[in-house]
Amino acid sequence: MKHNDLLWKAALEDLFDDFLRFFYPEAGQLFDLEKAFEYLDKELDQLFPPEHDKYAPRYVDKLVKVFTKQGIEEWILIHVEVQSYKDHDFAKRMFQYYYRILDQYDKPITAFAIFADSDKNFHPKYYEREFLGTRVHYSYNTYKIIDQDDASLKASNNPFAMAVLAAKLVLLRPALRDQQLLDRASALVKNLLNMQMSRDKIRKVMNFLRYYIHFENPEMIAKFEQRISILTGGSTTMGIEEFLLDNAKKEGIEKGKLEGKLEEAIAIARELKKEGLAIEFIAKTTKLSVEEIEKL
Repeated sequence: MKHNDLLWKAALEDLFDDFLRFFYPEAGQLFDLEKAFEYLDKELDQLFPPEHDKYAPRYVDKLVKVFTKQGIEEWILIHVEVQSYKDHDFAKRMFQYYYRILDQYDKPITAFAIFADSDKNFHPKYYEREFLGTRVHYSYNTYKIIDQDDASLKASNNPFAMAVLAAKLVLLRPALRDQQLLDRASALVKNLLNMQMSRDKIRKVMNFLRYYIHFENPEMIAKFEQRISILTGGSTTMGIEEFLLDNAKKEGIEKGKLEGKLEEAIAIARELKKEGLAIEFIAKTTKLSVEEIEKL
């Protein structure tokens, strides 16, 4: 499995509740999000043994057990294709997923196909077959990342929308120079930090963004990490995950104990303010007051 496949697989587990809310605004009424999700990857592999089945999973396939508010178990097949080429058998394979899962579990199924390829003309939405009066038509939910509107995604407060934006930025990579990619990726980081979400969600989305975006020049990776460090108020060697863990310790420091670090906090606040981050976020990060930051 390629690098991006692993990232998508991890992101779906990290953000699955956000995934449901992204596609179903009424998810809170439909699903019991307080109950843990069960990821049936091993069971899915058993249904599609790679040694004997040419249609075995080749992409990021997730089968997730979700409880509804009515107490009915719902099995959801999430298929995220991260390959950048057409597959003319895709719809047929989606149908095979459906009937094998139905045969195994006999539960309601909803399926998603998220296309992360760059071919705008490739968007299979259903599988159809007919012979001598017998007809099968199977359709599923589809989502084409390259067709999505950036403004709508940025306006969303859903962490999954940020993962989609990162994936779309990678699809535009051939037309962008490293510096352009760096600037756009930094803007994504800034937008993420201004969103109203938990530190844990920020960490998960940030890690997806950091590792999903690729630069031709390895030196740009270090520059991107430096940008992240400035935006998060960390040191140049501190990654986002370490920063967020360190934040808990920072929150325990009383204002009076911060006097020895006041000069450093002011310098960080200036950088964050230059980057256009919200005053409230800067105050929370540096422990300076809103009034002090506004005067900088």
